[in-house]
Amino acid sequence: MNNQQLEMINRIRENMVGTGPALQPSSSVPVQRQEMIIPTSVGDTRVLMYTPESNTDGSLPVFINMHGGGFIMGNAGMDDPWCKLIAYRSNCVVINIDYRLAPEHRFPTAVYECYDVATWIHEHPEAFGIKAAIMAIGGHSAGGNLAAAVCLLNQQRGNELPFVLQILDYPPLDLVTDPAEKPSFDEVLPTEVSKMFNAMYLESPDVGKNPLASPIFAEFLEGLPEALIITAGKDSLAAEARDYAEKLQRQGVKVQHKQFEGVPHGFTHQGDLAIAEEAWHLMSDKLKEAFASAEQG
Repeated sequence: MNNQQLEMINRIRENMVGTGPALQPSSSVPVQRQEMIIPTSVGDTRVLMYTPESNTDGSLPVFINMHGGGFIMGNAGMDDPWCKLIAYRSNCVVINIDYRLAPEHRFPTAVYECYDVATWIHEHPEAFGIKAAIMAIGGHSAGGNLAAAVCLLNQQRGNELPFVLQILDYPPLDLVTDPAEKPSFDEVLPTEVSKMFNAMYLESPDVGKNPLASPIFAEFLEGLPEALIITAGKDSLAAEARDYAEKLQRQGVKVQHKQFEGVPHGFTHQGDLAIAEEAWHLMSDKLKEAFASAEQG
């Protein structure tokens, strides 16, 4: 990566392409937030931890969250207010990962980094006040891709991590198909920008065929955790997420798919607060349900 490319990436990160004023929950919740460092195979990783102040139950289930940003921008702080909401509504600990970004760290760095974080959390429950046997994972946009990839990697490794739910919020799951060939809406990023994001994340186009980069190409899905898949009606990525939902169902994975009509990609972070909160409430309610089911065995 030359200096000119690095300068362009920094400009993109400063301008945060395609974003508007960030939404905030309509009410504050009593949740403690702290920053932690977790060792991984690619170095120390910063995470934010959220714990409900009302917790009197001892250890809690854990939800691991990954932010969006096209794999090349963004940070854990983008999801900060909503992670608090999830922790409070689902009565769980939320771990929000500040994973490494491309192109400085291309695929599969972030996939393995997030998997390593999940593994470390599972092996050190006392450090987080969590129940090691009840975990969930999810993310938004690129973070949804990473959540799906971590679940696939976990499946490849014999399901060492006890994920009871994966939340894929308007995820890009096909990094092979030319963005120009995907459904088009006025609200989506220009195809050239989408192509640039993919090119910065992948060493070469062929790498996109790896299911850990493009989960839609995974052939064996049996045994994956239950999934909540959220799509936006005016999003070029909605079709591939719907296809993944159907593919999961055909292989016996329980799936709830909810499409929010009339809204674009990123609607949980910018746009109409009422619609965004409906989506976040759906995520937190689904987590609460999955955790309760796991508790009952």
